[in-house]
Amino acid sequence: MKRKVRWPSYLIAILIVVFFLWPVLYVIFSSFKTLNEISSPNPTFFPDQWTLQSYIDVFQKANFLRYIGNSFFVAVSSTALAVVINTMAGYALSKFRFKGDKIILIIILSTIMLPLEVIMVPIYRVLTFFGMTDTYAALIIPAAATPTGIFLMRQYLVTIPDDLIESARIDGASEWKIFTRIIVPNAKAAIATLAIFSFMWRWNDYIWPLIAITDMNKYTMQLAIANLNGEFSMDYNGILASATISMVPMLFVFLIFQRQFVQGTAQTGMKG
Repeated sequence: MKRKVRWPSYLIAILIVVFFLWPVLYVIFSSFKTLNEISSPNPTFFPDQWTLQSYIDVFQKANFLRYIGNSFFVAVSSTALAVVINTMAGYALSKFRFKGDKIILIIILSTIMLPLEVIMVPIYRVLTFFGMTDTYAALIIPAAATPTGIFLMRQYLVTIPDDLIESARIDGASEWKIFTRIIVPNAKAAIATLAIFSFMWRWNDYIWPLIAITDMNKYTMQLAIANLNGEFSMDYNGILASATISMVPMLFVFLIFQRQFVQGTAQTGMKG
């Protein structure tokens, strides 16, 4: 029996993809345009004259290699720390029963409703008390544990059978061995998802680095892009080129974790 080809569904999906990718592709292609083309009253989608001058100017006029390195260091360090802490917290809240565990979970979930603008002043005061302002730690440590990450890991780890963990305990396995040999391998889908979102949040973060960092040598990519806006002029070429550069790491991270995400989802938390 021949499979029915659902061309209308494919066509709708393609149109949706094109609709959402159109602005992104426009930014990428515009980064290869000259300033006259960008400023033209009749803009075109593809450049009439391809040029790399925008990228050359970005790296010559500003220390963008350092800013990219700062963003990588902050995003990778924060993501690694967030994966470890959120996974441990999710394991504790999903597989251990202790007095007040439900209350702790409710408190954690309630903080999801609080925007950064509400809590950034208390966080800044805490960092000031410990002398951590204007340091990389000010960008990494506050994002180490997030309510979204804890809830994601907790909800996924609940699906792992308790009998599997109890069997390991009967065999004499320590809690650390259970966590590293059973929990982590069977939570690859959630860990991959958490890593992607955590890296994306830290890489694209602008408000918090703007508050916590004053030394330009510690600026992240997003702060550097914002500095291309002058008081009386705007470097459109530089903004488009740097914005295109900032997209590459996110695409790279997603492609790395995509396979693990699919495999972990197929396993549904258990190995055959």
